This record gives sequence, structure tokens and C-alpha cells, in this order.
Amino acid sequence: MRTKTTPAGGYRFIPAVFQYSGGVAAEPGFRLERARFSRPVPLAEGFRRIAAHLDALGRPRTAFAACELRSPAPFTEEGFTAFNRVYFGVLEEWDVVVDGQNPVARSNVCPEIAPPPEPSFHAFSYTVVDPGAAPSFVVAGSGEAREGGATYEESIVARGDTSPAGMAAKAGYVLGEMERRMSALGFGWADTTDVQVYTVFDFSALFLPEMVARGAARHGVTWQPCRPPVRGLDFEMDCRGLAREIVLPA
Repeated sequence: MRTKTTPAGGYRFIPAVFQYSGGVAAEPGFRLERARFSRPVPLAEGFRRIAAHLDALGRPRTAFAACELRSPAPFTEEGFTAFNRVYFGVLEEWDVVVDGQNPVARSNVCPEIAPPPEPSFHAFSYTVVDPGAAPSFVVAGSGEAREGGATYEESIVARGDTSPAGMAAKAGYVLGEMERRMSALGFGWADTTDVQVYTVFDFSALFLPEMVARGAARHGVTWQPCRPPVRGLDFEMDCRGLAREIVLPA
């Protein structure tokens, strides 16, 4: 995986698909920080609040580097594409897109209990100027779908199999994808400050042999009972290494 730099944003990214990049890392002289909303904020209002937050910090829209979304339920593939077109359109309006490529890393998952009534922002990350900052990064969420397939359905690892063996296959693929993306950005598990798992299925049997053994749980793992954003996917992860995170009021 090769990275590309967005000079206006102060970070580099892993080119991926139009709806998101594979991950981002701050360039020298900048740091990434994360802001979480105290409750999910609907997409349009979330974009407005993100813009206002960046304005208050004296940062351009192009500093927007990553986000975490919450949706009501998994999309069909067609519905997911339609949603992403709307989301991507705002990034184009903000001049975030670099040579037609989306640099913004993203996770988009669906809470099993009390989901929001419409797609909403949970958190977002952005760059700020900091000449002495330690390296920082955010890896985008990945479910158990191999890259390069024409559809999610044909790419899902152990599709429909949530047995212990099926979950092990899914988790093994996703953990490997996290490692590939971190490596491309110049990081590894030892650099993470938080690792998140999104599934509604029991993966406790995988915790010691898969996650702890690989170093993915150095600060523990945050399990969020959510489904990935496309029907048929059962297991997703993301991770990050950040020195500063804040919570924004409702």
C-alpha cells in the first residue's frame, strides 16, 4: 500500500475507494486529534458542527481527516452506494478530495440497540498545527470483505458463518487488514491508543489467541455491539494512535 499526501490537510492517506481512504497519519508539524459527540448528530447537522469546530480552531475544511458514523441498519449494496454519493459530495464541496481521491478515513456501523433514526456522526478527527507533535494516525474501519471484488457479497470471508470457526476466519482477515494499513502508514499495534471491534456476535474465544497474542489489545479492546454497514458483513474493526481526544456537548 502506498500513501499520498494532502498538503492542504497536513496528513497523508492510503488511497482506497471513493467513499473513504484506508487510513490517515499526520504529517510532520501536525497532529491528529479526535472529537466525539456526546450523542449521534444527523449527517447534515454533523457536517455543520464539524465546520464550526474547525473554524473555531482556525483550521480549514481540508483538515477534516477521519470520521465515525452510526447508521440505523445495514444497507443494501445499492443503498450504501447512494448514501456514499451524498457524503462524498460534501467532501467535494469542502475541497477535501485530492485528485479525485477521497483522503478521509471512515468507519460506519449500525448499533444493534437504540440505533439513530438516520445516518449520523459519532466522532471525527482532524489535524492541528503542532511542531513538536508525536506521530498520530487513524485507520479506517474494515469488515471481512476482501478488497478487489465486484460486490461485497462475493468478497465476504466465511459469509453467513458465525460459528467459532467462521468468526475466527473473519477476525483473522480483519486483524490482518488493520496490520497492513498501519504498516503502510508507518505504525503497528504498539502505537495504538484504542482498538475498536464492531460485531453483535460473541468473539470472546478469539480475544486471547487472536487479539492479545498479536498485540492488538495492549490497552484492551472496545467492543461496540454494532453491525458493519452492509448486509452480510458480521465483523469490523478500526484503530488509532492519538494523544488527544475530546467530547463535544449535545
